[in-house]
Amino acid sequence: MKNSSGPKWLASISLCAVTLTVPACAQLKPGNAAGANPIIRDKFTADPAPLVVGDTLYLYVGHDEAQGDEMFTMRDWLVYSTRDMKTWAQHGPIMKAKDFKWAKGDAWASQAIEKNGKFYFYAAVAHDDTHPGMAIAVAVSDKPTGPFVDARGSALVTNEMTPKGPHNWEDIDPTVFTDDDGTSWLAWGNGNCYIAKLKSNMIDIDGPIREITPSHFEEGPWLHKRGKLYYLSYASLDKATQSAEHVSYSTAPSITGPWTYRGLLTGPAKNSFTIHPGIVQFKENWYLFLHNAALDIGDMKGAAGRRAVTVEYLQYNPDGTMKPVMQTELGVSVPRAR
Repeated sequence: MKNSSGPKWLASISLCAVTLTVPACAQLKPGNAAGANPIIRDKFTADPAPLVVGDTLYLYVGHDEAQGDEMFTMRDWLVYSTRDMKTWAQHGPIMKAKDFKWAKGDAWASQAIEKNGKFYFYAAVAHDDTHPGMAIAVAVSDKPTGPFVDARGSALVTNEMTPKGPHNWEDIDPTVFTDDDGTSWLAWGNGNCYIAKLKSNMIDIDGPIREITPSHFEEGPWLHKRGKLYYLSYASLDKATQSAEHVSYSTAPSITGPWTYRGLLTGPAKNSFTIHPGIVQFKENWYLFLHNAALDIGDMKGAAGRRAVTVEYLQYNPDGTMKPVMQTELGVSVPRAR
């Protein structure tokens, strides 16, 4: 998700008109059944981050509250849960951006993870003037639904720690992943993608910050592992041929690389310049969470700053690559294709 001080042309983009080798938007009849997209319809939501705990999937989302032609007005984070991927329970806001006393606001993309019996929540916020620019915060709770509280009293990552970037919103969109050996890693970025190991306390960085920027990386990284293969999925943009973000991915034999670009996973999101992947296995299926701007609530129309979370089935090829995903209105209201 981009800073509201960024390019103003983002607000006028309309999508699903780009020719792709990966289908962008499926031409299917609107689905009103449980599991149809968008899956959250009571509020405008974005930047989905799934977390599985036992037999429940929790979905952490940003909360779009933009009015009129505003870009991004986001003050708090919400969480929903499901046990069947069809019905979703709302648990209310889990934090506000200003609960981090050192932050000015902007409750941007986030992700939560369970570790050592606690839940750690990583989120992008605007730092106050002591460290101008976007920063990554970390909060902690005893429950996946919160309440979450600032775990450090200061930012985990600030703009000064990644001086290569061309702007001050480089440090956004955190994704966190724990490997089979128990080591946890944090990746993030806009324009450049960074990765760093976390200490066992989950609130400090352990060692250097490494740049791992893959081809066409724009923002919104997501780390996951299947078998022995590591995956880095992200919002991508080929500025020479594309007018809106797609989702691309890379794979690696190790969390530290080398990362190999594998191409597009899905095309752009309907009516939205941004797109944001979240990938998880829940029970028998793998899922790809995204957002678009196809939801209207009352007289409020979907827009760049009023997005809606969606979900699709995700499948793999025998060699471990992911099959291209078509974005549909039916979502998971129908069985997965075999």
